[in-house]
Amino acid sequence: MPERRTVALVTLGCARNEVDSEELAGRLEADGWELVEDAEDADVAVVNTCGFVEAAKKDSVDALLEANDLKGHGRTQAVVAVGCMAERYGKELAQALPEADGVLGFDDYANISDRLQTILSGGIHASHTPQDRRKLLPISPAERQTAGADIALPGHAPVDLPEGLAPASGPRAPLRRRLDGSPVASVKLASGCDRRCSFCAIPSFRGSFISRRPSDVLNETRWLAEQGVKEIMLVSENNTSYGKDLGDIRLLESLLPELAEVDGIERVRVSYLQPAEMRPGLIDVLTSTPKVAPYFDLSFQHSAPGVLRAMRRFGDTDRFLELLDTIRAKAPQAGARSNFIVGFPGETEDDLAELERFLNGARLDAIGVFGYSDEEGTEAATYENKLHEDVVAERLARVSRLAEELVSQRAEERVGETLQVLVESVDGEDGAYGRAAHQAPETDGQVLFTSSEGLRVGHMVEAKVVGTEGVDLVAEPLGGSTVCTEEAAR
Repeated sequence: MPERRTVALVTLGCARNEVDSEELAGRLEADGWELVEDAEDADVAVVNTCGFVEAAKKDSVDALLEANDLKGHGRTQAVVAVGCMAERYGKELAQALPEADGVLGFDDYANISDRLQTILSGGIHASHTPQDRRKLLPISPAERQTAGADIALPGHAPVDLPEGLAPASGPRAPLRRRLDGSPVASVKLASGCDRRCSFCAIPSFRGSFISRRPSDVLNETRWLAEQGVKEIMLVSENNTSYGKDLGDIRLLESLLPELAEVDGIERVRVSYLQPAEMRPGLIDVLTSTPKVAPYFDLSFQHSAPGVLRAMRRFGDTDRFLELLDTIRAKAPQAGARSNFIVGFPGETEDDLAELERFLNGARLDAIGVFGYSDEEGTEAATYENKLHEDVVAERLARVSRLAEELVSQRAEERVGETLQVLVESVDGEDGAYGRAAHQAPETDGQVLFTSSEGLRVGHMVEAKVVGTEGVDLVAEPLGGSTVCTEEAAR
């Protein structure tokens, strides 16, 4: 009988990392590893790190150190770093953090079982040497689908696998293993990014943009529906570019209705849209297709033209407001959210006032505000006219206060609306809560039910908004619901 090997995956960062962790879990389970929830119960703790901004990198290091503290006090024998921070820094991270027994890059994912076994057995696997992953694929998007066959693309594992390899039976099972029982799951639509925003390092370690085949996205969605998932969220670095390397930049418009028709799926959500790439046809599909959420996660970042140009982005306050007006003319209840950077090099008081003008007019449901800080390897890190950190901190606090006030006001505007809410938690002490179409997991607010009677996780419930708690809505269930889990059906 083979020796029992246990592994725990600790995931930090964005929804894309969550997909990558579930692919790693699928690979490990297919090779005989037993997946456990807590690191203290695992022979190997694998920490899927985030390498986006300093705060996220600190969280990743803290998680690695916390897992390392378990060694010698329980079952844990090894701690391994994977993910964006591991890919971005490689050997440098290994030298700076000797507590990690291994630092594995994306190229190690296909052989993750062998890598962990080597480390668990006391061997040493050399940390990878970081490289600019944009150089691994052709400049021309049309040439990437064939040229990228041997390039590691986390979250792009094939769906049509040999019998017995996938973590679940059936011809549609992807190389993926769910790590929780949530009725919501992310699906990787693409990886990488071709934009060259001056503040962002992601393309250098995630690579150039490459789309997944529509058939893989569809089949994975079908498999997730078989696992009880009711809402899928399409994730990538830039969903509006989907299909450009497949010869059809409008491929998302045709894929969304197909996903919405998958048996068992109640809601399809699209994240991360570029305002400069929004097309009338895409807006039409997002606002008129049954089961597709009229949800617009628009990456504005700023609205002052000078700051946007320095960021190597496009648009301005009036064009952005016009885009939002176009969306709401088609779907008045549509949700809209965005993130913004304040204190960018050269940002003036007039620029900040222009951003505040946009925020006051935009009526966004959720707003994320970040203070600028240099990111190694980015163009903006070389800019002059850097603002003093005290000025950045003051502007961050000022815009954050405004954002908090505005999203609370926007929530109050929804009082009286009737929403379709996916129930995500029912607890005897804490009550029940879920999310409406304008609320994405983790990043936005939620709906708090006035009563949990008759509610179960996975139900899609009609509810009327009767109050607010900051950005969150308080809603009264109206009695009608769709049973969305096998357990509830029984």
